Amino acid sequence: MEIKRGIAVSPGVAIGPALVVDTEGYRIPERFIQPRQRTAEVKRLRAALAAAAKEALEKQEAINQKLGKKYGAIFAAHAMLIEDPELIREVEALIQDQRHTAEYAISRVIRRHAKALESLMSAQFSTRSSDLFDIEKAILRQLLGSQGEELKHLKEPVIVLAHDLTPSETAALDPKLVYAFATEAGGRASHTAIMAGVLEIPAVVGLGRFLTDLSGGDEIIVDGNRGVLIINPDEETRAHYEETRQTIGTFFRELGELRDKPAETKDGVRVLLMGNIEFPQEVQHCLERGADGIGLYRTEFLYLNTTAHPDESDHVEAYMTVLRSLGSKPVVIRTLDLGADKFSNRTDQQDERNPSLGLRSVRLCLRNLALFKTQLRAILRASAYGDVRIMFPMISTLYELRQCKMLLAEVKEDLEELNVPFNRKLPVGTMIEVPSAAVMARELAREVDFFSIGTNDLIQYTLAADRTNETVAGLYNAGDPAVLRLIATIVDAARPGSGNGPKHNVEVSVCGEMSGDPIYTLLLLGLGLRQLSVAPQNIPEIKKIVRTVTMDEAKEVAAAVLKLDTARDVNNYLRERTRRILPELVN
Repeated sequence: MEIKRGIAVSPGVAIGPALVVDTEGYRIPERFIQPRQRTAEVKRLRAALAAAAKEALEKQEAINQKLGKKYGAIFAAHAMLIEDPELIREVEALIQDQRHTAEYAISRVIRRHAKALESLMSAQFSTRSSDLFDIEKAILRQLLGSQGEELKHLKEPVIVLAHDLTPSETAALDPKLVYAFATEAGGRASHTAIMAGVLEIPAVVGLGRFLTDLSGGDEIIVDGNRGVLIINPDEETRAHYEETRQTIGTFFRELGELRDKPAETKDGVRVLLMGNIEFPQEVQHCLERGADGIGLYRTEFLYLNTTAHPDESDHVEAYMTVLRSLGSKPVVIRTLDLGADKFSNRTDQQDERNPSLGLRSVRLCLRNLALFKTQLRAILRASAYGDVRIMFPMISTLYELRQCKMLLAEVKEDLEELNVPFNRKLPVGTMIEVPSAAVMARELAREVDFFSIGTNDLIQYTLAADRTNETVAGLYNAGDPAVLRLIATIVDAARPGSGNGPKHNVEVSVCGEMSGDPIYTLLLLGLGLRQLSVAPQNIPEIKKIVRTVTMDEAKEVAAAVLKLDTARDVNNYLRERTRRILPELVN
């Protein structure tokens, strides 16, 4: 048994067979054979090795002719390794002595050698592990034929293990067949992590290198509550996690009883608890958990898994699907936030040295007015049929916001000329997710009806820590005092007062992953937030906390936290306070 620790990004516990997608691409269907099958299994192995060696030599000849013998020699070496007597003896021993299948045996042996190479200090030797993975894949192809499985074509349940998954790959996962996933790379607020929450698939990311420690078909436990990956658990550990799964299920069934009750503190302060969604069908997940509406509809997923831009009718249909489900409840539609870790599959994106600081989000829209106006028209058309609000992301200057509002006004004029119905008083808001917007919050408040604090980006830009990079995961921390002071500044700027502040209350919500983490609920309430927008699966637990505390308690927590100097002190204090209220929610 081996235990790896990473970053928990989607709660839940899953137990199942591994599918290693990055280097293997094949699901090993069985680990063991009957004793009487051993001779036939060795024969099947030798046939596959011979075929793989022949294939390598054919590649050598083709490369010799095309690029020269120097490059063809790579595949000659592959053929020699495939037919290496010591390698064959090791694999056959696993078949004979432990009754492993040929597929599982070859994977175990090759990955053991790859791990040994990677452990060497010399880069020259450690990089040779990629050759071994190529050989493993070639032999598995001979053994399994057409049984290689793409993630979107799975036939049996698995736990997906990869170096990383793109948002589009994650979006294509079928929760009925993918029990969980774990990745070597990634951070808490990467879009891939967010997608795991959307699909309600337990997930752990940022584990560091572990793929060479296992083979397809190994039994895996993913603990998405504590950020733990367990390879080939012993019986005691497996039994413990089976019991944990049942306990978690019971607890969340109890939380489900809060569905029709308001998110209201013990002293009667109402908190609006909204849902974050990526896809129209997720509205039902929010309503089933008692959401007051949709506080963040991320529309960039209209652009994933497609080679062409969605047209206006595609946008309208997506928005109308949400409105038909919501009835009179509000939906905040965020305009396109493409870029950085949210690129679509289209090939017209330009590579940038630092995409998080480059042409993304509203900057991209303002450079592509046809694309932007298409979405603005669709949002306005949908606003005639429900409580629609529009929100601009990644606003970093007052000028950008005014450009967006000007374009919205132009589109309104176009629709008026065509007698197309829309809500002329459509509420307009802006994301506050970069430090410059937080500093200019008073000025921005004069221009909009509401703010939504996007903590995922606000944290990474404030702390200069890429939210998708596991090597700086320790710096990316919602509890950092710098982040908390910016949030307090934003909330204060939205209130009417003297000077250049707004003349009326500007609604403020938090829609980043921080709002769905139970340890921050008391703090956010104490800072003055009365609206939180969270992933659907987080709604019940956040509602439970809101209904368990008073606003005086929340203000006391906020006052204490703002005096602390480090994220570690903040998080320890908040965990302890939350544990007193609801110990089941705190790890």
